Amino acid sequence: MDAQSTLSMSEPQKLAKACADAMWADDQASQGLGMVVERVAPGEAVLSMTVRPDMTNGHGICHGGFIFTLADSAFAFACNTYNQRTVAQHCAVTFLQPGRRGDRLTAHAVERSRTGRSGIYDVTVRDSRGEVVAEFRGHSRTITGTLVESSADGNP
Repeated sequence: MDAQSTLSMSEPQKLAKACADAMWADDQASQGLGMVVERVAPGEAVLSMTVRPDMTNGHGICHGGFIFTLADSAFAFACNTYNQRTVAQHCAVTFLQPGRRGDRLTAHAVERSRTGRSGIYDVTVRDSRGEVVAEFRGHSRTITGTLVESSADGNP
C-alpha cells in the first residue's frame, strides 16, 4: 500500500488494516489453504479461496469443512478489526449448494452486533458466479490482549 492511500484512510480503517496484517502474518492455516484477504474494514472482512482438487470429497464437490474454514477465517478477520484479541465462541453453517473444483469462493463477513465482550457476525460464501454456497453465523468473544501496539497518539 502506498503512502498516499494510507494517508487517505480513516483511523478505524488504518487500525483494521494493521490488525489484519498482524493476524495474517501468523495465520498458517488460511495461508496454507490459499486464502487471500481481499478487503478488511471495521467489523467486516472479505476472503477468497480457490477450490483445489485436494479439497474435494467423495462426491467430487468441495468438502464442507473447507467452506466452513473459509467462512470462519473471514469471521476471524472481521471480529479482530478493533485491536482486541477475539476468538470464536460458537459457529454454525448452512450449506445451500456445493462448491465445485476450480471455483473461486468468496466469504463476506459482516458484524451484526458487538456489545461488551460478545459479537455476532454473518458470513455469506459465494461461488465464482455469485451464487450463495453457504451462510455462516459466528458468535465471538473478546479475550485478553491486542494484535498491534499503539503509538503515543493511538495509531498503530
